[in-house]
Amino acid sequence: MKTIVTATAVLAMLAGSVLAEENRQLEGRKGQFNILALNVGILGGMAKGAMPYDAEAAQAAADSIVGVSMVHQATLFPEGSDSMSIDDTRAQPNIWDNFSDFESKWAALGDAARNMQTVAATGQEAIGPALGQLGGACKACHDTYRAPE
Repeated sequence: MKTIVTATAVLAMLAGSVLAEENRQLEGRKGQFNILALNVGILGGMAKGAMPYDAEAAQAAADSIVGVSMVHQATLFPEGSDSMSIDDTRAQPNIWDNFSDFESKWAALGDAARNMQTVAATGQEAIGPALGQLGGACKACHDTYRAPE
């Protein structure tokens, strides 16, 4: 009986550990997208003239986007962390059917982010086209791998 109780306790701890890791991965994934949205919003506000252009703030936003684009996505997108398997995510299950395509779309975001980083501090007029490239990279992935709201 003591062995059964001990084994049950160990299994419960392991299950709790697995769930905690899944929560960290999902929270990390959400965090990266929140950081992207915040910084794209800053650049978008400047591009539209809704907020004054500030070269230093534009550069900082672009630098942050590049930093996020460098996060290894396999860490944040383990198989089984899709909208059909867990709540509070819009990741489609088809991500894992062609993970290399998913990663290539993430790499395209990185390319667009580095382009934005290059031009962000050069003037308000440079932000719009670079933002279009960034948005296109986001859309390419979302159209394929994100469930609608």
